[in-house]
Amino acid sequence: MANLKLSMACWMIASESATRKKIASAVQHDVPTLTGGGPFEIATAQGQLPAYLDLCADLGINRIECGEGFTDLGLDASDIVAMATARGLEVQYELGEKHGGAFSHHIVDDLIGEGQRWLEAGALQIVVEARESAERVGLFDIEGHMNPALADRFVEAFGLEKVNFEAPNKASQFAFMNHFGPMVRLSNVRLEEVLRVEIYRRGLHSDAFGKANLRPQPMSTSQTIQSAR
Repeated sequence: MANLKLSMACWMIASESATRKKIASAVQHDVPTLTGGGPFEIATAQGQLPAYLDLCADLGINRIECGEGFTDLGLDASDIVAMATARGLEVQYELGEKHGGAFSHHIVDDLIGEGQRWLEAGALQIVVEARESAERVGLFDIEGHMNPALADRFVEAFGLEKVNFEAPNKASQFAFMNHFGPMVRLSNVRLEEVLRVEIYRRGLHSDAFGKANLRPQPMSTSQTIQSAR
């Protein structure tokens, strides 16, 4: 697990002690914590970004997610990254509108340019929007089918190590792993689904075993002997 994402604004509504306990548990297991982009957008729209960043830093959160999924920032990417960095916070940026529907080739052109600006400003990774449904949004059509050609464009532009694809359900998770293989980065995976995703990623799921890019490779004789020693 690369990060524990404190989804939406749940961590702000919960009691402070519960939120701090959750973050402390992640720290105990060496798992960095990350906030979702919604609270960032609302704080920015209300002129409360410094206070929001102070709160994240005080709680011991490692990274914030920025975006313009339902608001217009009105601030420069480099200024936001500088404000976060000054408080010891890393930044990642989410591409795509929450209510904008599925991507077109033209939209992806614009999003790639937007993502490049944020990476140049100091953001560490790019996230591709899929919300909670992975239907009629981002890379997913009305039936929840992922568009592999558009997904490829993000990887070609940023590299597989820089892109996180939101994959909130089984169909979206399997689609990305089938297409990109085990090294693809997935976001918004629920805690109760982490083991299923890892089983599939390692080719230990019946559906994954039939995929050449996911199937485990048999050990050579020398590896077998060495492992037995």
